[in-house]
Amino acid sequence: MKATDLDLLTGVSAPTIHPNGGRAVVSVTRPDLGADAYVGQLWAVQLTGHAAPRRFTRGFRDTAPKFSPDGRLIAFLRAPVKGPSQLYVVDAAGGEPMPVTDRKLGVSEFAWSPDGRQLAFVSRVPEAGRYGSVEGIEANAEPPRHITTLKYQSNGLGYITDRRAHVFIVAVPDVWGEPVVQSAATAEGAAAVVPTVAEPKQLTTGEWDDSSIDFSPDGRTVTFVSARHKSSDDDLRSDVYALRLDGRGAEPTNLTGEYGDWSMLDAAYGLNGALYFTAQDVGPGGRDFVARNAALYVIDPDGGAPRLLTDPETIDLSESDIVAYHDDAVLVRDRSRGALRLLVVSQAGELREVTDRTREITGAAAAGDTLVVSFADATTNGDVAVVDDGSLRKLTDFSARLRASGVLPARELVVPARDGYDIHGWVVAPPGDGPHPVLLNIHGGPFAQYSVRIFDEAQVYANAGYAVVMCNPRGSAGYGQEHGRVIRQQMGTVDLTDVLDFLDGAIADNPSFDRDRLGIMGGSYGGYLTAWTTSHDHRFAAAIVERGYLDPEAFIGTSDIGSFFSDEYTGTEQGRMRAQSPQAHVDAVETPTLVLHSASDLRCPLGQAERYYAALKRRGVAAELLVFPGEDHELSRSGRPRHRRERFDAILDWWARYLPSQANAR
Repeated sequence: MKATDLDLLTGVSAPTIHPNGGRAVVSVTRPDLGADAYVGQLWAVQLTGHAAPRRFTRGFRDTAPKFSPDGRLIAFLRAPVKGPSQLYVVDAAGGEPMPVTDRKLGVSEFAWSPDGRQLAFVSRVPEAGRYGSVEGIEANAEPPRHITTLKYQSNGLGYITDRRAHVFIVAVPDVWGEPVVQSAATAEGAAAVVPTVAEPKQLTTGEWDDSSIDFSPDGRTVTFVSARHKSSDDDLRSDVYALRLDGRGAEPTNLTGEYGDWSMLDAAYGLNGALYFTAQDVGPGGRDFVARNAALYVIDPDGGAPRLLTDPETIDLSESDIVAYHDDAVLVRDRSRGALRLLVVSQAGELREVTDRTREITGAAAAGDTLVVSFADATTNGDVAVVDDGSLRKLTDFSARLRASGVLPARELVVPARDGYDIHGWVVAPPGDGPHPVLLNIHGGPFAQYSVRIFDEAQVYANAGYAVVMCNPRGSAGYGQEHGRVIRQQMGTVDLTDVLDFLDGAIADNPSFDRDRLGIMGGSYGGYLTAWTTSHDHRFAAAIVERGYLDPEAFIGTSDIGSFFSDEYTGTEQGRMRAQSPQAHVDAVETPTLVLHSASDLRCPLGQAERYYAALKRRGVAAELLVFPGEDHELSRSGRPRHRRERFDAILDWWARYLPSQANAR
């Protein structure tokens, strides 16, 4: 794969399945370099027979499909070339999609009512005069913002306290009825404009954000997740709330707050009325989030205290939604050793593994005994399959062109660290006998993981002639909480030695790898550990520090997570923080360094990069700073396609100068 092959990175959404189990619908999206945007449509996939998948809609970007409970309609989100996503419905047999909303700031999620007559959705509500809510008032002409909280921005969004996310409900339009026709003007004057969408009813208000909505099976209640407690600005707790729709309760009821110290991820009903939720236990102080795996809990249909169903030490549901499956069970996805495996968890707490650790299951849907998944693995960036007797029967091949462009295999490897601890990872070798220069790649997080799926960065670098080494050192996710928590307030200790020991082990295990020609690179926490490594180890020809967490002290008050991240990861005592700070140890760096960052990054703000780069330059270290306008912390994953390609070009140019390969040299 080359940087110009970004268009081939086709992704597949979680499936929705018709109630009769005959077909599924997914959203298939990809970056488009020509449009410099992400495009995609809905595709219908037959679950039996030999019919090929077919494109079902033709919007610019159609996502998040969901069949209505009776299977007659499909609701989905549609985004135009410029503008936010709105809610649409379409006849499940095909036809012209019909808009349901025209929200100024769009719709982020939705849920069908059990009778199929209503849709609940979440939308941000702009403060009057902001975000285009008053015609003629541009962003720079808005009044000043009066900030009274610590949490007031979010990466990829910006300010949040003046556009809170709330829950709405709206009637489903009649897609088979007479279309709205606007009357023409007459001599007496202009005709009244007839609304094309119904006015929704706002169900929630207040100085907080609501998400993860669902209807109870009887349709009388909507549940959602929100942080409405008095100390919400100082901790990470959130709760599951229930709002009655029959008029018996005007205010939402907190279902979980008295029972635990939880940070909620998702909440959804089972088929029998049990309410499930996934949550991290953040402790009595509400801030102990470091390497806390998300567990599954249930509130039985007759109410009462939530019950824990999964062990957070061995099961991590941090990347999982909750899918109802049979009367007394749900489907969830466990983050484990570089994979996302699908599990069935019963209301009694019994677990059954549905898929193994060779894939990432990215979504699941069920109708009776029919189970459909979307997945990614070493040969696909996204496809659809039916689960048959524990194995996957693949129904699509959206990555055929990607494989044809040249996908190199990633070889799994386990290397013992210097203290005997096993470090798990992968290597991707370029074609040929070598010797190949080696790039040590370090992932972000830190509580994240490299995985079994195709990784576009490793493929691009290997195609350019570099051996790519990547592992999940201590501090990573997928290997239990202890594995992740060992670096809490000890960053740059065993995580540093783990990546170096894995590098040494990978070189020893691969004779074509050149141990004397090494580069190091990483983003976010990977940027942190790259900068930290080059201040302690001088074997590398060059380094790339991307969107780095580089100065724990300066992070406070500038990052959207600055109110808690450094406190928990590096501690609050100044000496301890500086002992773990790349900025405080920059004087030891000798390695030529490209500092790569995004101008609108609110997770690791641009100042982190600027201060680190300035310190390198003032010391005379060969250093360059590359800043991408308009991008945030997610540039490498979901930035503008042309910026993603230009990022690859800049990275390969840097390596061509400081660590040339046979395929990538000036």
